[in-house]
Amino acid sequence: MKLIEVKDYQEMSRVAADYLLSKVKKSNKITLGLATGGTPQGLYQELINDHQENKTSYQHVSSFNLDEYIGLSGNHPNSYCHYMKENLFNHIDIPLENTHIPSGKAADLDGECQAYDEKIHSEGGIDLQVLGIGSNGHIGFNEPGTSFDSPTHIVELTPSTREANARYFDSIEEVPSHAITMGIASILKSKEILLLASGHSKQDAMKKLVEGKISEDFPASVLNRHSNVTVIADEEALALLKNHKLLTR
Repeated sequence: MKLIEVKDYQEMSRVAADYLLSKVKKSNKITLGLATGGTPQGLYQELINDHQENKTSYQHVSSFNLDEYIGLSGNHPNSYCHYMKENLFNHIDIPLENTHIPSGKAADLDGECQAYDEKIHSEGGIDLQVLGIGSNGHIGFNEPGTSFDSPTHIVELTPSTREANARYFDSIEEVPSHAITMGIASILKSKEILLLASGHSKQDAMKKLVEGKISEDFPASVLNRHSNVTVIADEEALALLKNHKLLTR
């Protein structure tokens, strides 16, 4: 695991964008795994700015998102399909048919999970997976206790995760109770993983990620078993790891 410390959220977003763009520009075909939420918004804005200024093309890019709420249609303003269009896809030239997000309205949700993993496999797997990290260590919507062997699956969201996402809804009661999420085993098949973390609220999670034991009680800890993980985090998120030997600036 490579740790890169940056000053703040803005620098984290810029450095992450430069990292991702370097992969996009030197490839003829690349598959990205994408995340939602507050953490990657700055990254996506940097990609939009670059596309507008430098005309970087995404015609050769495919993408798979980590998760989607069950019960929300793709055009619901709080769906992750809508999030991705508003925060990235509508502003770059990626072909929409190359973008993939689980359907939270599928008639056969278990079949949707299996088909999603099969689609990722048929595309040759994910070349670079972008992740955030929850305060309880969740990656995607894989909550504490999720098996490291899990494929894409249906998950019941914990109260803390629903509360963290309630700011996007009118009330916590409107936050869906279940989601489809790419499984931990699915995430680990990615050739490379880029994890982003920012802010005081991620301090404990980052300390556990780097210094804690590998345990299903802290899902992100499994990233220590992956051979190609880069973490870009700001000073606040890394405040409890100031003198860690792996840390670079």
